[in-house]
Amino acid sequence: MNLIFLGPPGAGKGTQAKMLSEQMGIPHISTGDIFRTNIKGETELGLKAKEYIDKGLLVPDDVTNNMVKNRLSESDSGYILDGYPRTINQADFLSDIEVIDKVVNFTLSEEEVIKRISGRRTCRKCGSIFHIMWKAPKEEGVCDDCGAELIQRSDELPETVKNRLVVYNRETAPLIEYYQDKGLIADIDASPKIEEIFVVLKSTLNIQ
Repeated sequence: MNLIFLGPPGAGKGTQAKMLSEQMGIPHISTGDIFRTNIKGETELGLKAKEYIDKGLLVPDDVTNNMVKNRLSESDSGYILDGYPRTINQADFLSDIEVIDKVVNFTLSEEEVIKRISGRRTCRKCGSIFHIMWKAPKEEGVCDDCGAELIQRSDELPETVKNRLVVYNRETAPLIEYYQDKGLIADIDASPKIEEIFVVLKSTLNIQ
């Protein structure tokens, strides 16, 4: 089964992808992992991507597309794509080389997205992650695991999250309509608990 997971930042699509990947035995493929693998391996595409990333520029679609194409050629049992495609151009490219079975769109209000992401706190030393509402440390600002300081990352500040949502709505949200027109979209409410969402996800995909 070839799947695409869409949804705003903070919707938990990566968590659901990981759980489904383990149950179905198919790879969870994120563009972040593909980029890191190619850059670390110093592939031709990885070196090209690094040139843009080092300059703070977006990696062109043709470079991203070919990295994804190479990665998908390694999987013969299906996959879950997370973070790709991001644009209509990328979706057109993917449609030309792959048959997608279903596109799962995890829906979450902007208010909830901001609450989820801006409430995260990360340990400066060991990297443990807490949340001021759902997984608060025993002592405010102090890591339960190693006692080091907890920080709020710059990309998790409310204003930054709002900007991320603007980018998402402008660039990625049009994919929802694109895949709706193809009859592939399945909307899933991402506001319940992780386990409840997973039950709905499996039911939507007819997985026992």
